Amino acid sequence: MNIKKILAVSAVAAFSLQAFSQGQGNVMEPLSGGNVKLNGYFDDDIITCMENWNKKLMPYDDVIDFFRHGRSKFALGEMPGKAIRSNVMLYRYTHDPELKDITKKAVHDLIGTMKSNGSISCTPVDKQPGDKDGDIWERKYVLLGLSRYYLEIEQDPEVLDAMEKEASSVIDQVGPGKADITELGWSVNNIESSSILEPMMRLYFMTGKQKYLDFAKYIIDSGGCKGKNIFEQVYDNVPMYEVGDPYPKAYEMTSIWEGLVEYYRATKDEKIYRCLKNFFNNVKDNEITIIGNAGADICYPKWNGEAWSNTAFEQSNPDIKRMMETCVGVTWMKYLTQYLRLTGDPVAVDFIEKYAYNGLLGAMKPGGQGFSYVNLLNGSKVTNSGWGTTIGGQPVTCCNLNGPLGLAYIPYVAVMQGESGPVVNLYNAFDATAKTAKGGDVKMNMETDFPRSNGAVLTLGLKEKEKFTLSLRIPSWSKNTYVAVNGRKVSAKPGTYLNLCRRWSSGDKIQIIFDMNAELIHAREGRNPKGSEYVAVQWGPIVLARDENIDPEYDRPVRIIADSEGRIAVRQVTPERSGTRMEFVVPVEGGSMRMVDYSSVDCWGGTHVQTWIPIVK
Repeated sequence: MNIKKILAVSAVAAFSLQAFSQGQGNVMEPLSGGNVKLNGYFDDDIITCMENWNKKLMPYDDVIDFFRHGRSKFALGEMPGKAIRSNVMLYRYTHDPELKDITKKAVHDLIGTMKSNGSISCTPVDKQPGDKDGDIWERKYVLLGLSRYYLEIEQDPEVLDAMEKEASSVIDQVGPGKADITELGWSVNNIESSSILEPMMRLYFMTGKQKYLDFAKYIIDSGGCKGKNIFEQVYDNVPMYEVGDPYPKAYEMTSIWEGLVEYYRATKDEKIYRCLKNFFNNVKDNEITIIGNAGADICYPKWNGEAWSNTAFEQSNPDIKRMMETCVGVTWMKYLTQYLRLTGDPVAVDFIEKYAYNGLLGAMKPGGQGFSYVNLLNGSKVTNSGWGTTIGGQPVTCCNLNGPLGLAYIPYVAVMQGESGPVVNLYNAFDATAKTAKGGDVKMNMETDFPRSNGAVLTLGLKEKEKFTLSLRIPSWSKNTYVAVNGRKVSAKPGTYLNLCRRWSSGDKIQIIFDMNAELIHAREGRNPKGSEYVAVQWGPIVLARDENIDPEYDRPVRIIADSEGRIAVRQVTPERSGTRMEFVVPVEGGSMRMVDYSSVDCWGGTHVQTWIPIVK
């Protein structure tokens, strides 16, 4: 690259960072990398996963070879981009130098596979754009991985140039008068290819070039898949399990909606905003289970539990064999983050919290060496069985690659920056540095053993007194939250942000006590009437389950004792097994039973879990 081109790319980089820092009208933004440090809960899992998967087991050279020599199965070329993206977000949190070196090498090795037409693709140039091989989906992940690297780690002109060439190779081949994007892909309706919307929009914000916005508009005008216009369907509030049928694939559809958020930021099209809001409400109300994930094999058995299936109602259905792909949960978590930044709706954090504590941690292997492809609430909780390949005896699936990204999003969301001051979203122990309304530093220390206990104390550190707003998310599940500033109680409403606007001093303390109880949850009625003959137990945001590892009668019907408001007088005890985060004695008719947090149930050795408890008839 000559010096004139380097200067031109550098000017584009300045534009891109300014555009991203302005947030395109967002209500809140994540803090800069390294400004949030979690302590204990979550941090241990993040570090364990990074050390044992991202830095140890992940076969970077092998998956990049797919771009040199081709792949044996459709869409395997998604893997390098996914791995790079996860690494970047983990580096953003940890600033681990070894991870940075691994990631930089992977980025430049991947760029080194570029073909004569500028594409970074597993498909030969004369066969592009690939039809059933997942070529566009793979190139999407190349763009997502490279763009994350460029924005978060190193503004290398070579990386931006590679992104532009990759995107241009797609635009040259796909669009009006060229290949139709809804005819490209491995699925019956080719929904996955339209998810390239997100990196095209990212390039638009990074460069300001109209061609990327025009291509994004082409994708939306095309309807998102073959045979259906999924944007119109969601606008009209069609149930999610009918959107894009016969392939309402949850992972791919949510990926498209991530790009749709970016498109709205650029256009401010109110019809698009309604699509974003309807998607959020429809998924959370009708698809998300008690552990925060979605999808099942009830409505569409052929799709192996990876399609929307009215899962909120069907989750206790005993006919379910597969459900809740980890890729769905992580992508839903990422969409929630986008929606939160755009709207400031605290309910989005309720659902991030639900998935992070339960479904996400519950999918990870205890040693961090990978993630389950799907999760069951009853029966065989985890499995490596699913799409992907095996390299050196190690399963390498899409979920093994996406799981670490979900972990990295926890500190990304935990504390954010609003225009008037910091926003606290999650209540794990942390140290964070945010900004006041005037741009000064405010250091925050959260001391808590949450969620093992219900109290937290937030202490502020400032160079000088200043008036600004500190916003605290009050979880929807905490019906009566006690909040006091320097000992003086203030009123807090569940499901909202408590905006504390005052002149703050260094050493000011905020005490928070959550209304954290065990509650009985009754199953909703689905297709099989037997599915309503179950109950579940939730402790604050934590879902409890029976664990065959400590309870040989784990699936025996019982009648749990609860009061008229559904509250259960559980007793927290020292866990019997190492690695269990929480364990409770739960009263039942004729005695008691032990339950642990769902995330701690280790079924990788062949034991079982029972989250929906059968009721004594």
